[in-house]
Amino acid sequence: LADAIVEGEIMDPGIVADAISSCLQQAGVSAKAVVTAVGGRDVIIKKIQIERVKEQQARELMRWEAEQHVPFDMESVELDFQILDPAGTDEQMSVLLVAAKRELVEAKVRVLTDAGLSAAAVDVDAFALHNAFELNHPDAMSGIVALVNIGHEVTNINIVEDGVPVLTRDLTVGTRRFREDLQRDRGVGSEEAAAMLQGYDRSEHLDAVFESRGEEIAVGIERAAAFLASSSRSGSQVSAVYVCGGGSRAPGLLDALATRLRLRVEPASPLANLVVRDGAFEGLVTDEVAPLMMLPIGLALRQPA
Repeated sequence: LADAIVEGEIMDPGIVADAISSCLQQAGVSAKAVVTAVGGRDVIIKKIQIERVKEQQARELMRWEAEQHVPFDMESVELDFQILDPAGTDEQMSVLLVAAKRELVEAKVRVLTDAGLSAAAVDVDAFALHNAFELNHPDAMSGIVALVNIGHEVTNINIVEDGVPVLTRDLTVGTRRFREDLQRDRGVGSEEAAAMLQGYDRSEHLDAVFESRGEEIAVGIERAAAFLASSSRSGSQVSAVYVCGGGSRAPGLLDALATRLRLRVEPASPLANLVVRDGAFEGLVTDEVAPLMMLPIGLALRQPA
């Protein structure tokens, strides 16, 4: 079960489909149409400049444009795009181009089908995270900020420029690696390591792990920001880092990132501006579950066409 998903890739579709069915049954969810998302190295997000044309013409041009920017065989990808400045008058317009390998999308849809569900829409992880981030942190929608989602297997780094997610990078590091480091390098037992990561108190063991793993995450943020700066005319720098995901709760990690990056680093909450039904979190500690919910809430905010 622990290896059903490795580094974000589904290794055992049967187990995952069964887990989805079981969760929906326990939650009493009867709906069969769902919104899902894909991410990882087989998804490319790129902000490009093209000659200003109408959307229909842009749609016709986009496959040719994608050939110049996407390192995949065009016959094996799903493409989409969004014109970022449709009302602009410049000769050039900004377009956010998205390409995903078709097999990645089809594999996700197959798992849902095996679970008795259908995909009403397939989003991108980075965009789903951004949907929830934008709603709950409107003050972060100007300038350049980083939204970092630290999960179990993968950390998603998303660079947001003036409210638009323009660059995404994935690192194969997350709470699983933190736990393994505590066990291997610090001699901590498995259950104790999990308790430390999910607890509230800092310790020398956690600080030691976060010094090395924090460096890895910080370098990922810096490289993504440097790539954006090199390809952008603004030359602006990241002004703040917002962190979500289960790993963001680990005591001392955000402080380690702030010290290493010399930037403001703060938790991102998907519930800050969200109206929640009374009793929805009954029996749960909101501060403990909220960091896990940025992606699912972002998907829930999506309105299928």
